[in-house]
Amino acid sequence: MAPLKVDIVGIDTLADTQWAMWRGMLAANPGLASPYFRPEFARIAGRVSPGAAVAVFSRGGETVGFFPHQRRGGAMQPLAAPMNDYHGVIAFPGAVPTLEEAAEALGATRLNLTAWVGPTGLGEDRRTVQVELGEGGYDGWYAERRATHGKFFKDKERARRSMEAELGPIRVERGLRDPVLLDWLIDLKRDQYRRTSRHDIFACGWTAELLHALLREEGDGFGASMAGLWAGDRLTAVEYSLHAGDQYHFWFPGYEPSLARCSPGILLSMDTMRLAAERGYRTFDFGFEGEHYKKYFCNGFKLVREAMVLKPGLGATMSQAAVGALNLAGGDRGERLRASVRRRWAAIEACETTPGARMKGAMQAAGAALAKARATANRVPA
Repeated sequence: MAPLKVDIVGIDTLADTQWAMWRGMLAANPGLASPYFRPEFARIAGRVSPGAAVAVFSRGGETVGFFPHQRRGGAMQPLAAPMNDYHGVIAFPGAVPTLEEAAEALGATRLNLTAWVGPTGLGEDRRTVQVELGEGGYDGWYAERRATHGKFFKDKERARRSMEAELGPIRVERGLRDPVLLDWLIDLKRDQYRRTSRHDIFACGWTAELLHALLREEGDGFGASMAGLWAGDRLTAVEYSLHAGDQYHFWFPGYEPSLARCSPGILLSMDTMRLAAERGYRTFDFGFEGEHYKKYFCNGFKLVREAMVLKPGLGATMSQAAVGALNLAGGDRGERLRASVRRRWAAIEACETTPGARMKGAMQAAGAALAKARATANRVPA
């Protein structure tokens, strides 16, 4: 097999024939069904994300794949990280370069990946979870889930009645593209990040602009939109999603914390699926497993790979300084902590575009990790 070669070009410089090849690869490769692999996402994110580009891979002079990405100094990440929930090389089945081949050809000091789709022996498996609607559609899914997890869904039915009794009739709308509504959701998320001592991914500016830019454009079966749940006159929850083909990807949910007892976010997801199923959507992707409700909702999963590929040398050693600071702050608490540290740093590095801002974010995260470690230690009985 001919060696893999790469050309790094601007996303807006790709020719029509290359975009047509990209679309043909998606049509031929079911593993690339997610909206994050669509040309529309790459074009819009390419205009907004600093350092955006696309790697065009070739063998023997023939194009074999595309990898949209962004650079932060010598490091490379998938395009629109930390908000890109699936990434990999867009290629025909059987011709997909391995991560090892791609990383060597790219030559970045560090390639940081959280949800790689494609062949590799590097990194560790992570699971994303989905609702797959069968022939019975939403009603069939709900009947099966309620029979299997009766207590959970009966609790949500009671929560719905309780919220209606307290605030008024529940109304859900989807397909919303109001920028004011999006700003309300972003403010909710930023408040959540402050309360949970997580890095504020919207403080850098370009990430919020990406959500707005995606909301403004729709075509060829691709788009972004929001759904909202009102109880009486009160807005209680909003969820921002991407969709393409029959795939619906829940992306950024937010709800009024004061109404958590009524589970407005969960009720919104359920009603959004019901309404979207009427429009032909069949797969509802909830991203990484973890939140408790997902195990009751989801009946399918996908395996992706989380990996950090380092180029040997001083640059790679220096690039880990911030990660080391976070590790020290967290103490010796095992692989779970180390994975959390890697993800925190990946988000900080992807959002912030200057070394100073990245180091400031790392130090703030280290302080939060240290405070959490001390609080945990103080709760342990003597």
